[in-house]
Amino acid sequence: MATGSAFLLVSFGGPEGPDDVLPFLRNVTAGRDVPDSRLAEVAEHYYRFGGVSPINAQCRDLLGAIEKEFAAGGPGLPVYWGNRNWRPYLADTLRAMADDGVERAVALATSAYSSFSSCRQYLDDIDRARAKVGAGAPEVSKIPPYYRHPAFVSCFTDAAARALASLPASLAADAELVFTAHSIPESMSAASGPGGGAYPAQLAHVAGQVAAGLRRTSWQLAYSSRSGPPAVPWLEPDISDCLAGLAQAGSRAVCVIPIGFVSDHMEVIFDLDVEAAQTAQRLGLAMARAATPGTDPRFVAMIASLAREWEGGGARKVASALGDEQAGFCSAGCCAAGAGRLPGQAWARP
Repeated sequence: MATGSAFLLVSFGGPEGPDDVLPFLRNVTAGRDVPDSRLAEVAEHYYRFGGVSPINAQCRDLLGAIEKEFAAGGPGLPVYWGNRNWRPYLADTLRAMADDGVERAVALATSAYSSFSSCRQYLDDIDRARAKVGAGAPEVSKIPPYYRHPAFVSCFTDAAARALASLPASLAADAELVFTAHSIPESMSAASGPGGGAYPAQLAHVAGQVAAGLRRTSWQLAYSSRSGPPAVPWLEPDISDCLAGLAQAGSRAVCVIPIGFVSDHMEVIFDLDVEAAQTAQRLGLAMARAATPGTDPRFVAMIASLAREWEGGGARKVASALGDEQAGFCSAGCCAAGAGRLPGQAWARP
């Protein structure tokens, strides 16, 4: 029986069989008037992989690695896991935590950056889940965006080096570095983070750090997985357009580095490993894709370190460890949805 404090892994959730796909997508888009025809189109991406998103299995693997790391070096916190859009649902997890006597928890989301979809929406869903549980729900402090942590950056640097090494020797040295992340509406990007515009700036920070670690000075940032009405502007360029531009400029090889993702979920295995790979092949570009952190020991050790900071000194120590000049957790007004956000503008494919 757990008591007192705990660690909570919070993720997006994903279907684990064909019968789960449409109910999951309806959860993701609830209240946004997305037609079933659009959901059926997205569902085909899952059916291609047996109706299963890899994200839940990856969360189980990460949870197991975190438990081992906590047991070996602390903190001595019980570990829980809850999802926003599929089982195990956050409200059910918080109810179980309350039944176990947990009064307060530090939460880490499987998203490292600032924006409505990657930060604020997690906070809102935590608040809604706590409201469902009622007066006995644990207090939950979400660790702020952790994109700049050296361990997070080093995971991508080494993964990119391995990907480059997998290319033919005659191509590797001149292969273009293309960093990718999930696109979001421009209005949402403009409202992201304290002061606005944090999402693309944070991605560029990580891209620059990884490129420097590879002793490269040239790189590009591209986006994948956009959804929503075509008339609504989203962050560009799309990865396929970026690849086409590189091929036209005479490039012969690319290394795609998905810095926007902590694990190889649907936006990676479909949008990059299928669609972008097919585009690269059609264009005559050799393409290698770097791995995401997943259960890299450095990433797991980072999580344990941040949890220890929270257990030992609360929000201020965690923020200091992350280099957060605000010296606090996410403020009430940061990472807004953006004034132009329309129904259906949400990430829909982990």
